[in-house]
Amino acid sequence: MYWRSLPQTPSFLLRRLRGLLDRSRAVAPPRCGPAPPPQRHRPPQAAALPWKRPQLLAVRTKMAAGEPGDLGVYSFRFLPQKTFQSLSTPQTTSRLRQWSMLGRIEAQAFGFDQTFQTYRKDDFVMVGTEVKKVEAINVPCTQLSMSFFNRLYDEAIVRDNGYIVKCLDSFCDPFLISDELRKVLLVEDSEKYEVFSQPDREEFLFCLFKHLCLGGALCQYEDVINPYLETTKLIYKDLVSVRKNPQTKKIQITSSIFKVTAYDSVGVCYPSTKSHEQTFSYFIVDPIKRHVHVLYHCYGVGEVS
Repeated sequence: MYWRSLPQTPSFLLRRLRGLLDRSRAVAPPRCGPAPPPQRHRPPQAAALPWKRPQLLAVRTKMAAGEPGDLGVYSFRFLPQKTFQSLSTPQTTSRLRQWSMLGRIEAQAFGFDQTFQTYRKDDFVMVGTEVKKVEAINVPCTQLSMSFFNRLYDEAIVRDNGYIVKCLDSFCDPFLISDELRKVLLVEDSEKYEVFSQPDREEFLFCLFKHLCLGGALCQYEDVINPYLETTKLIYKDLVSVRKNPQTKKIQITSSIFKVTAYDSVGVCYPSTKSHEQTFSYFIVDPIKRHVHVLYHCYGVGEVS
């Protein structure tokens, strides 16, 4: 087995997860449905650690180009020249602060040195002796237009002037539902939940939109839809790679998206030791450029100033 450490980076291929997200260890509020099972005991630490960024390690995997049974290595390098303007513009920063996500959502880019095969996704992200299991769920990514969300207007969830239709307050813990948008996102037995089919809801574009709409622990919701749509579009374009098909001349998406969760001997350890709908890590892999974009968020109280 061969391992090679790479520069320190945030929220990517995992090892040494102890103290990774000390802020995320606060008990998360319960979600909709049955009460969560009792928390398992974790050994106490001598002192609270600051929010640390884990080291990125080379990944062990059998390379497709080698002989059967050969052990190869994906080597990753951090790409500091790749910045994500969609998360750093003054307008986006202001919105993320309002949604209680500022300082808790981050994107970074990495390069890798071997051919990526989708069927080898579990090997691609499997690292570290402390990690016992890595779950990499394929997330469909086929949408090329924001017209995907036009149905929000067609079904009177959003008015023609862009204002979101209000409703009587209710709770789907930990989320306050005060409008038809959050109702269609969260309440499965609501009248308009089926406006988006299950395949629609699995799309990366929908997942990104939903994450922004729900926000962090102290999210101040928007009254109009445009800030959600505009920010979703900017981040989506920043993360996902496209190219023009030489035969059809049509634009097609080349990225593969994976939602990644890792487990140690105690339980889930990445992206946080506390599971929450708004805690996530997406790996967006461009097999042509051999780049990986990582979008990470840990649910909690974002920066307020």
